[in-house]
Amino acid sequence: MLKHVSKHLTQTICYLSISCMFFIFFSCESDSNHNKDHLVFRYNEHAGINTLDPAFSRTLQDNSINNQIFNGLVQLDTALNINPCIAKNWSISDDAKTYTFHLRNDVYFHKHKLFGKDSTRIVVAKDFEYSLNRLRDDKVAAPGSWVLNKVNDFKAINDTIFQIELKQPFPAFIGLLTMKYCSVVPKEIVEYYGNSFRSNPIGTGPFKFKRWEENIKLVLRKNELYFEKDASGYQLPYLEAITLTFLPDKQSEFLQFAQGNIDYVSGLDASYKDEILTANGKLRDLYVNDVNMIRGPYLNTEYLGFYLNSETPEIRSELIRKAINYGFDRKKMMIYLRNGIGNPANGGFIPIGLAGHKESIGFTYQPEKAKQLVEQFKNESGISSPEITLTTTNNYLSFCEFIQQELEKTGLTIKVDVMPEASLRSARSNGKVDMFRSSWVADYLDAENYLSIFYSKNFAPKGSNYFHFKNETVDSLYDKAFTITNIIERKHLYTTIDSLAMDRAIMVPLFYDEVVRFTRKNVKGLGINPINLLELKRVRKN
Repeated sequence: MLKHVSKHLTQTICYLSISCMFFIFFSCESDSNHNKDHLVFRYNEHAGINTLDPAFSRTLQDNSINNQIFNGLVQLDTALNINPCIAKNWSISDDAKTYTFHLRNDVYFHKHKLFGKDSTRIVVAKDFEYSLNRLRDDKVAAPGSWVLNKVNDFKAINDTIFQIELKQPFPAFIGLLTMKYCSVVPKEIVEYYGNSFRSNPIGTGPFKFKRWEENIKLVLRKNELYFEKDASGYQLPYLEAITLTFLPDKQSEFLQFAQGNIDYVSGLDASYKDEILTANGKLRDLYVNDVNMIRGPYLNTEYLGFYLNSETPEIRSELIRKAINYGFDRKKMMIYLRNGIGNPANGGFIPIGLAGHKESIGFTYQPEKAKQLVEQFKNESGISSPEITLTTTNNYLSFCEFIQQELEKTGLTIKVDVMPEASLRSARSNGKVDMFRSSWVADYLDAENYLSIFYSKNFAPKGSNYFHFKNETVDSLYDKAFTITNIIERKHLYTTIDSLAMDRAIMVPLFYDEVVRFTRKNVKGLGINPINLLELKRVRKN
């Protein structure tokens, strides 16, 4: 008991010390800034921003900021329904291969001197023709080019009609167009800036770019020409500005939120989960009057992956990979490390909420079976002390240490190596780590985008198959899925592909996440969605 109190007191002193430093710093802000506080939405992005070019927007943090700057033909609402955006409506041909989009005629690019005396111009169908050609241009080498893999051709019929022709029917295609990769960009601005368009973006979104000091601060201002209005006819957005800071430490980020210096925190980190939540996932009394918690399903699977082309015998062994899957209690992990936020991943890779998810195809906690598999590996390989290195980021260290301790009981040694997120991302893509922690967030509402990680033609670094997993049956079924329009048949096919990958234990699903957002009480209109994309055009601050 005394040890627990001493630990708590030490943490409290640490919190107070950091809090005092932040108070002194922020107390220097002028009164005029505080008077305009209700017009500015402030948040921190601990993972940083890589680019403001939508063609390269591949991470959640990049997508969230680019979602404020750019628009595409269509967009998602909070329930992930596909709604009109720059395209006011569209039609699909009887053979399901030709999509015809009718564009609005009141969408303007953000102002820029290169547009001439009016400093802006209307978006026309040729702009989408240019933007998609740029996306598939090998010289640009955009990571989002894959979204056009099923596209045969596209063209501007006139200023307000844009047409896309597919190689074959693909029911999930319209969902792909909601991705930030497919945003419209102006040719004259992109060609003027070249590679530096990433830090000089011009789009059509509710907020326009103002300033970016990388790893320090990013500022967006209200787009006074934005085309969308609310149900009462009031022009969006309501806010005047968005400001981002880039404190890399999640605990420091939370302290900023607790002191009211930022308006929003996303996700649950080990450094503050017990400070703000009870063991059963409720707000603590200290925060009930000042903080709102929003919680809901998240199409995100957290997992450990294996690089199957590794020279390490333990990684190449299906026995060891299965032993790891059986060797720790996911339910216990979620209670102790996530305060019950999220669902243990006892199914496959496809998360709860998507067609194809099936609980019975995964692994349950069977410690004795895990021990038997490790012993079998020792006997067959002659390796008396099997050992694997697991690489993670600091934010997930507690999960990896929990798994490490549990697997020691099976006779398997796990060494945990910590890397910065960007370094791990690069190492994972280039096959430089044997075992790694990662996550997969749905890009669009079809399980195909989860199963693409198993497809042999998507080997990293060019694709998302970080495991270098190759299975002819999986490849054949994956190709077949594109030809099937019946949702029940597709669901069965998806489950079969997922189960084949789980049978080979090429990964260790950890948990199916939940979206958790904490906001100050004065923030209104910030909802949640199952892909955790930040949407700020309808946010107000009292």
